[in-house]
Amino acid sequence: MAIKTASGAPAQLPPAGRPSAGQRLWAWLNRRMPIQGFIEDQLTGYYAPKNFNVWYFFGSLALLVLVVQLLTGIFLTMFYKVGETSSFDSVEYIMREVSFGWLIRYLHSTGASAFFIVVYLHMFRAFLYGSYRAPRELLWLLGMAVYLALMAEAFMGYVLPWGNMSFWGAQVIVNLFSTIPGIGPALVEWIRGDYAIADATLNRFFSLHVVAIPLALLLLVALHLVALRQTGSNNPDGIEIKDRLGPNGRPLDGIPFHPYYTVKDIVGVGVFFVLFAIVVFFVPTLGGLFLEAPNFEPANPLSTPEHIAPVWYFTPYYAILRAVPDQRLGALLMLIAVMVFLFVPWLDRSPVKSMRYKGYWSRLWLTLFAISFIALGYLGLQPAEGLYVVLARIFAVIYFLFFILMPFYTRFESVRPVPERVTYHAH
Repeated sequence: MAIKTASGAPAQLPPAGRPSAGQRLWAWLNRRMPIQGFIEDQLTGYYAPKNFNVWYFFGSLALLVLVVQLLTGIFLTMFYKVGETSSFDSVEYIMREVSFGWLIRYLHSTGASAFFIVVYLHMFRAFLYGSYRAPRELLWLLGMAVYLALMAEAFMGYVLPWGNMSFWGAQVIVNLFSTIPGIGPALVEWIRGDYAIADATLNRFFSLHVVAIPLALLLLVALHLVALRQTGSNNPDGIEIKDRLGPNGRPLDGIPFHPYYTVKDIVGVGVFFVLFAIVVFFVPTLGGLFLEAPNFEPANPLSTPEHIAPVWYFTPYYAILRAVPDQRLGALLMLIAVMVFLFVPWLDRSPVKSMRYKGYWSRLWLTLFAISFIALGYLGLQPAEGLYVVLARIFAVIYFLFFILMPFYTRFESVRPVPERVTYHAH
């Protein structure tokens, strides 16, 4: 039976064996750009462990939030005017006059906090399953470089709205550099570009926040993904799936990343966007955690907020800073508290990677570390007085002991035997 078009005329079919127009276009593209090769190598040809659990959502979510921040940031820069006399007013203009400007601003401010939430959970997953252990030391170091760049990006972005807390927060953080012996005061003046936090400071922070640091962040993320593809993903058992291959050369305990994990990640993305939308549309300030009340007032050097504190994702380190009476020692301890993460791959001496098979002491200290980090985050939001300071000192000691004692309790504790194959239950 002949195939006809809607008008009744016989349909013109391509001769047998001749590629269609779409196939010819796809071939043309692949001759000039290895799209098919990239898909086969990085998606369908990349085998990931088949026992991933919910903890493995946060890496892809971090990449998603990065895209959200970049897109919303582009739209904000279209209306933002950097300057002492214009920054705060331009943010108010975006919120009140620009069509859906309030939504773009809240997406960006909520996205900053969401970024740190998923990154902190991503880092905690690494502690749970030993994702920083060999052969993934470089992967961990690149991830920490992303974290440091993200901290710089978030701080400079926090200053740009030029609210009163932005101004005084910048005063506190920038003045920390004055504790560096010898070059401290000159370094602070160089960072500010003036003798005080002023117009020159805003211009510098805007340039770094919009151009320099995002470029560095994108490069570091790309290197992080390249290192991940080179070593392969870790798994909850801490077993290297590349060590056991089938006759086809593929890991016996692995499955193609696409379509299995691309589809699975869509579920995580859906849940994330529901929670994200609830915050953006109903509680964008989240009681002052995401956006503080003083930041809805213009910067005023003559009006100090009742209690100066950074955004919640910096407060664990801020609590450590204030727990020590000596400012220089406090600043040094805060720096060590951040940089000590770089040495974790060599501090952990356990013969096994995953917390599933580590001993009692590793589980105890990881629990204490998580509690201390959350407690320090809370204490950093409170006034530096009385019981708050005492508790900050106690939890700061626990924080540092987690790292200091790691070479000992990981090396000498009893561990459980690791199975030869990953533990996987179909569901």
